[in-house]
Amino acid sequence: MKRRFKLIVPVLLLAFTAQGCHSGEQSPTTKKKAHSTARQEAAKPGVPAEDEEASPAPAAASAAANATSAPDGEGYRESGRPHAGLQAPQSPTPKQGANKSAPADRGGDKAGGREGEGQVAGNQPREPQVSQEQYFHHYGTNPTIDTAEQPKSTFSIDVDNASYTLARSYLDKGQLPPEAAVRVEELVNSFDYGYQAPVEDTFAVFAEAAPSPNRHGYQVLHIGIKGKEVDAAARQPPHLTFVIDISDSMEADNRLGLVKKSLHLLVNELREDDTVAIVVFGDQAREALAPTSGVNKQVIARVIDSLRSEGSTNAEAGLRMGYQVAEKLLEKRGVHRVVLCSDGVANVGMTGPNGILETVHKQVDRGITLTTIGVGMGDYNDTLMEQLAQHANGNYYYLDKLDAAKKVFVERLTGTMQVIAKDVKVQVEFDPKMVARYRLIGYENRALKTRDFDNDSVDAGEVGAGHVVTAIYEVKLTDAAAGDLAKIRLRFKAPQGEVSKLVEKAVPRSVVHGSLDELSSPGQLALAAAELGEKLRGSYWARNLGYDDILARFKLIRGSLGDRADVTELRRLVETAKRLDKRPDKFAQHGPVAQMDFDQVPVLR
Repeated sequence: MKRRFKLIVPVLLLAFTAQGCHSGEQSPTTKKKAHSTARQEAAKPGVPAEDEEASPAPAAASAAANATSAPDGEGYRESGRPHAGLQAPQSPTPKQGANKSAPADRGGDKAGGREGEGQVAGNQPREPQVSQEQYFHHYGTNPTIDTAEQPKSTFSIDVDNASYTLARSYLDKGQLPPEAAVRVEELVNSFDYGYQAPVEDTFAVFAEAAPSPNRHGYQVLHIGIKGKEVDAAARQPPHLTFVIDISDSMEADNRLGLVKKSLHLLVNELREDDTVAIVVFGDQAREALAPTSGVNKQVIARVIDSLRSEGSTNAEAGLRMGYQVAEKLLEKRGVHRVVLCSDGVANVGMTGPNGILETVHKQVDRGITLTTIGVGMGDYNDTLMEQLAQHANGNYYYLDKLDAAKKVFVERLTGTMQVIAKDVKVQVEFDPKMVARYRLIGYENRALKTRDFDNDSVDAGEVGAGHVVTAIYEVKLTDAAAGDLAKIRLRFKAPQGEVSKLVEKAVPRSVVHGSLDELSSPGQLALAAAELGEKLRGSYWARNLGYDDILARFKLIRGSLGDRADVTELRRLVETAKRLDKRPDKFAQHGPVAQMDFDQVPVLR
């Protein structure tokens, strides 16, 4: 362990080195998916998770005598996912005419508002309108866990950020996003915190903690994971098969039009050994562009320009054909990926995640992963797009404007898409002698059972070159003066490997700052993003947190980080949410804010 000082801000640098390997004993034929449909159902608000190992139910039961039960609507569920880190930087009924219907097995909530809705007369913000065309799944809110009952928090790594872009799009239209649309970890992971990349190892980890600004007696613990970087000259050639929705509902310029503009950005970045193929689907699927070398830019551009909207939405047929095309490229060295571009509201063939997932599951082991890219508002299925990427070991992005497209199509699909590790799992084991309670903020749909961490047959997420994963915990420390707060364990496989490596590092108490002002600038930024997410999704634990408290965080983001365009944008979104948010306190029946019990261990309903 090395202690690094930056602007008099101590930050712990933990460089992961491989300490061994492990192989699960299960046969590949009994391979389990980390995020099963059953787990999705368990994640619904108010529904306990099925696994006693990772569930807070024992802690809740033991504390039931002197703890307030979970507030209605909060949706407490199993904790067990960590994610977070910080380091100081180097300085349905279908819409009329849309021809769409609700997915039969969507498993999610309908929420949101129609495109173009904004404020009403008198400058009063319009509440999010319930739309029959918007589908989101509410995964609940992680509970506070008694460390003595369950010291291990386990989750699959994830670098999606679609929820941030969706929230931004709603706020820019003068609406609060539906609470179910807000996944806090995706807001947090939308920002680059300037973590230093490892020199030799696959991952480096950073951690620091400081007093919580709103949960009295608790600390906010930030854990950051940074993947190794790959030089552009050494990157593996990407072989991309785009599966593009050209149904009637994609006709708008911010749908198919935005996809076409985004593809043109990608074409400009292609090299000779890169390959692009295009499959389109409406009522049926067809191959619009056979696998073509990146050197043939004009050929690819002409096909992109020729795309026109037509028919219904047979996403199943499109994906099946897309994988068939991608299979032809497996003999080529490089990264193989299917990229689905759609509004996600399938209405022909299998229409929901549970059916379409059968199409993608078997492709993961063959080395073909899936990226889903969502477009459009007012007729959009977030649940389908998010679940497809999650089960296919891929990533999920949402595009609301061309600036977002540049990051996805230029940086992600041709640059940091280079996979450095797959089936990446994280486990944080807190020491009950040092930490009395903890709560992971976000990652509700990324939880793994405790025993799944050591099981190589359980799938998890992949990490690309230079990718950063950040997570935030609330922890209540004991009176112990010295020792390790926790051990962070990371288990992953090489991109083509089948046996995992295990690395771990301790988090000493010395990472805890005496005051919140001492938290590094990256720490302040990550906390601001998490706080905005908590407020937007109506978390019980954000009841006593005001938007002015979040805005004050930006004054502590120093140097060039505070002047960055994306940080300025986040501040603007906080200001917009402050102006729009007129919601009453939905937990008022549980007592006034001043009487909140911050040691409450909620009882699962």
